[in-house]
Amino acid sequence: MLPPPHTAVLRDVARCRTAQMGGHLQVCLDCDHRRPAYNSCRNRHCPTCQSSRQRDWIERRQARVLPTHHFHVVFTLPSQLRALARFDPVNVYEALFAAASRTLLQLGEQRLGGQLGITMVLHTWTRDLRLHPHVHCVVTGGALGRGDDPQWHPARRRFLFPVRVMGALFRGKLMARLQRLRKAGKLRLPPELVDDAAWRRLRRTLFDTRWVVYAKRPFGGPKQVFAYLGRYTHRVAISSARLKRFDGDRVVFRTRGDRVADLPVDAFLQRFLLHVLPRGFRKIRHYGLLSPTGTRERLELARRCLTDDDGVDEPVESEASEAFGHVCPHCGGHVVRLLVSLPALLDSS
Repeated sequence: MLPPPHTAVLRDVARCRTAQMGGHLQVCLDCDHRRPAYNSCRNRHCPTCQSSRQRDWIERRQARVLPTHHFHVVFTLPSQLRALARFDPVNVYEALFAAASRTLLQLGEQRLGGQLGITMVLHTWTRDLRLHPHVHCVVTGGALGRGDDPQWHPARRRFLFPVRVMGALFRGKLMARLQRLRKAGKLRLPPELVDDAAWRRLRRTLFDTRWVVYAKRPFGGPKQVFAYLGRYTHRVAISSARLKRFDGDRVVFRTRGDRVADLPVDAFLQRFLLHVLPRGFRKIRHYGLLSPTGTRERLELARRCLTDDDGVDEPVESEASEAFGHVCPHCGGHVVRLLVSLPALLDSS
């Protein structure tokens, strides 16, 4: 028996943009060509429903992106903790966010003398849909100092912080949080970790392991940040474009390059459902200067410092701001939407 959230995701994905969702009729005012357009399910795990939500989200974030270079940092949950993530995704993913954000904010204070701006996005998958929780971080290339007369303290153009230092801090913070949760009896453990001795062995193994934090090449400016956000913020475990074939028994989908995975349909669904997030869980979060609880005054102060001092006041543009009109595929005329009854909609199919 599947849990209700998983059942709801599969139901929504199966019904998305079909007659079961209702819809409207698109009619060309010039040639009278008509075609039905069915409603989307708007489930955040649906491969076909993310583009419009992505555009809306990017438009809302435009005003908060600072005109400076940005870095892309990835924090990954070690493989030894993936079983724990299956049993208690809320606590493990919250710990992942907390440890990664506090690592960056601490180093921003210690090494740059100020507060960074950070946006984080949780991904939980590999290209073949195995569980691989990690957070992608977009980090400002500098920090706003504190005090009565704060200044912008820029990071080097091609270097933020040492990856080994980030890895060690991240490991300590994440393990400390999990240990506190376990002592408080709030951590749901898989059977192999219930025993105290097994938990201690796991902790020793993890503290003896170097945790790798991946720092990608830095972005050039706000335009590159938006290109990144457009690719990552509303991505789901698998897109419709990667599905190659389904014969009723097996699903074939593209992984990387020309490689494909070929899975029985049950195995495919099991892997897909690994990436259904707990209900209400926020997979996109902002910290430091970009925190929703932070003061708008400090964000605007950082913007003024950058504009005055660095001369990098690059105009922020996004394809998301363009108007998306409706054009007839037959004659190029203007298409309007008509609300009709479901029988009329089906008759026009």
